[in-house]
Amino acid sequence: MNLPWHDQALSKLQKMIDQNHLPHALLITGTQKIGKFELMQQLVGILLKDDAIIRRDNILEELNHPVLIRRSNYTNMIYCRAGEINEKTKNRSKDIRIDQVRAFCEALNKTADDLQIGVIFYGDQMTVNAANSLLKTLEEPRENTLIIILAHNVQNLPMTVVSRCQNIHIAPSFDDKTQAWLKAQLSETQNADFDIAQLLVNTHGVPFKVLSELTEGGFIAYQAYQNQLLNIAIHPLTINQTQIFEGNELEVLHCLQNLIIEAIKLKTTQQEGGLVELNQLAERAKSDYLFKLLDDVYQAIRLSKTSVNIKLLLDNILIVWSHITHLKQYPQISSNY
Repeated sequence: MNLPWHDQALSKLQKMIDQNHLPHALLITGTQKIGKFELMQQLVGILLKDDAIIRRDNILEELNHPVLIRRSNYTNMIYCRAGEINEKTKNRSKDIRIDQVRAFCEALNKTADDLQIGVIFYGDQMTVNAANSLLKTLEEPRENTLIIILAHNVQNLPMTVVSRCQNIHIAPSFDDKTQAWLKAQLSETQNADFDIAQLLVNTHGVPFKVLSELTEGGFIAYQAYQNQLLNIAIHPLTINQTQIFEGNELEVLHCLQNLIIEAIKLKTTQQEGGLVELNQLAERAKSDYLFKLLDDVYQAIRLSKTSVNIKLLLDNILIVWSHITHLKQYPQISSNY
């Protein structure tokens, strides 16, 4: 599968291979659904000169019996992942445990003539003890061994692990190649109904997330939130018409966050976007008030992970949003949280 937003990362890896400088440990990072697993498959396919054998691995399947590591269709390749059944508790673990990593390292330490590959996903789900048990193998790997760690957030990995790996980061993408790829995945009706560039903005440049949101109907709800938020900003008296927000407060906050960011971009570049109401808002609202509201939305999203009343958070934000085009002084709403 040719994924254009992987081009830069893949080019870097290919250069390492061509110059015989591929390290013994790679750390592939990027936000969820950016395609870290797919990049790993591409890399292994290049190294083995056979990508079909790896693509037959049904590694995401949930097994009904305890297992520490899984074998690939390629004999000398193993996987270590979260979500396996714990033999002692019989529960499916959300973490990668120390017994899994020990089994992973033991398997990689066995002598093999051909290239040995070990994949851990996702590395930021390793417990502290599990990560520590990996260090010796990272420091003293056997020859002809490659360890690939996939991670959503490198900050959730111990620096002792990060420092022993070569990091390959997959960045979000909004460019024309990515838009063309995404357009090719969508139906004619979907291409007619949605603005591809806006879909990528809404998902922070993650094409696979666009596809999953469309499949699950997420963008239909998103558009409804977006339309009502813009309506509130332009017609403040409609602030009481927020029934569709109930039970979806966090999604609405993320939608509002995207609208404010887009409004700031329009105001900064002095350009017009595809949404008439957003253009009006960007023209009328003061830049410093938009930035302050964006800070408050970020704070509300952060606090939503605590025991704070998320509905109250959103209500406070919406009051300011409904006056954003004609505020004379920005209120200190964060003190109400």
